[in-house]
Amino acid sequence: MFLNSYETIYILKPDVTDDTNLSLVNYYKALIKGKGGLNILVQHRGRRHLSYNITHYYDGIYIQMNYQANGEVVKLLEKSMRFNENIIRYLTVKHDILNMINVY
Repeated sequence: MFLNSYETIYILKPDVTDDTNLSLVNYYKALIKGKGGLNILVQHRGRRHLSYNITHYYDGIYIQMNYQANGEVVKLLEKSMRFNENIIRYLTVKHDILNMINVY
């Protein structure tokens, strides 16, 4: 099975506790790994001010995940994020490895 490189950034509500934050990160890491994803790297980008308010929130906690998986894993991950009330936005981008090599 061929795996693509993806980057998913999601924004949590600012009132989410650290325990909830860590449990969400661990849940999504386990979800990706359980479905055959590899090289999962999670970076906490911290609390940042939003450019515009999203559902009456002006701040958000940013989490970035880089991983290798197939498209079905991304679909499952985004569906799970869509129904989670603690996540106010998410975005997944597919990285082209050949273009990344040429940049460096």
